[in-house]
Amino acid sequence: MISERFDPADAKAWIAHGRRPDHAAILSDAWQRFPDLPSVASPEARLARMRERVLALRPVMEAMSRSAEEERQARNFAFTEARFEKGEGDERDRAILSGRAIHGYDWNSAVRYASGWYAAHAGWEPEVRRPGPATPSALAYDRGFRDGGGNRDDLFDAARRAFATATPPAPSTAPAMGRPRPSDWPKPTDEPLPARWNRRLLILGAQEAGLGDGDAAHCESAVLLTILRGSPGLDELTVIAIADGEFHAFEDAGPSPLREVTPQPVAADRRNGSTLRHLVGVRDYDDILVAAQGADLALLDAHAAALPLCRTMERTRNTVLQQRAHFRIWLDRGLCAGTSVGAGHIRWGKAVKGLTGRLGEFTARYAGKLPAGGHRIVVEIGEGHPALGYVSAQGQPLDPEFVISNRAHLRKAMAARLRAFGGATQLAVATDLFAVP
Repeated sequence: MISERFDPADAKAWIAHGRRPDHAAILSDAWQRFPDLPSVASPEARLARMRERVLALRPVMEAMSRSAEEERQARNFAFTEARFEKGEGDERDRAILSGRAIHGYDWNSAVRYASGWYAAHAGWEPEVRRPGPATPSALAYDRGFRDGGGNRDDLFDAARRAFATATPPAPSTAPAMGRPRPSDWPKPTDEPLPARWNRRLLILGAQEAGLGDGDAAHCESAVLLTILRGSPGLDELTVIAIADGEFHAFEDAGPSPLREVTPQPVAADRRNGSTLRHLVGVRDYDDILVAAQGADLALLDAHAAALPLCRTMERTRNTVLQQRAHFRIWLDRGLCAGTSVGAGHIRWGKAVKGLTGRLGEFTARYAGKLPAGGHRIVVEIGEGHPALGYVSAQGQPLDPEFVISNRAHLRKAMAARLRAFGGATQLAVATDLFAVP
């Protein structure tokens, strides 16, 4: 495509190329008064005509330079103001804006003013003055240095300011918290020791308990109840829910939502804290999990003194998907009566090379898919030897090889098997060797 011919003597052509109307008028007038000479003219005449046109265009070129500089400074100041309004600016940004507001500096001088002000506050030596008359930039720096508390004429000024900067701040008079707030508790992991279900406490928020706005069946976070009802120790677990800004005790009622138990009446000014203490009771706890967010978590923080201090205190966080994963990790640490499981963090290997998990001396390895269907998992000990001869706390022998039907449950099945072997023993096997027939 051939572009249209550009006529420099036409103001509209300059406007079409982004020039301001007043600048376009001056440009077109200069080209009208000093057009290009024909090619037959002598080189000297053509060069003289170019000089005349440059002299005629000098005012508009200078005006364009000033306009571009003004736009640059306006953008810089606007950007600094926006950062400061968002809370992202620092003390140097504040000094730049102060230099413009108090002394009427442009951008370059305001930056130099902020440099001097920051040097004084940081305890630095001032910049060395260059010989000759002071430039506007140097004057702006010196004024910022003085406004920041610096004094060039004082020999010990820099040392005094450096000492003041290095002095630690005075200790806060705010009272220290006697215990960590639930919002500061870490997320659940598999590292803490398992705990008996009757020594565990679960606190659910309204959304997590299915008591938020809307139908509980359509509440995404209410799926925690489905996971909870599938746990073997639910009957022994203590569950407290937060609803309508109050604490309530709950017990499972099968497929329907958890049933509320009305708390005992307490004084209005101590209602929430007293209710929480009453619901916690006098039972000793080893493990507490808080599955609450937002206002429910803030309410629990306000009454954290009513919660008992125990060995493990955690809370779920982040997205709903991550909260479900955290909740499953916490439930897996539950210990039923008469059972024993291995504790500690499971170290997982790369799945691309065949997923492996290690807990103590045991290694669970994915052995591939079987021709008849299912996926084979082997628990080994030492240098690849099957973990034979182990029995559970109930005396049941543990098979080092087992098969699962769904590979999506591979990691969960391997973790359960590793913990079963971690809590197993070989003493029963050794006892059988010396048994009297």
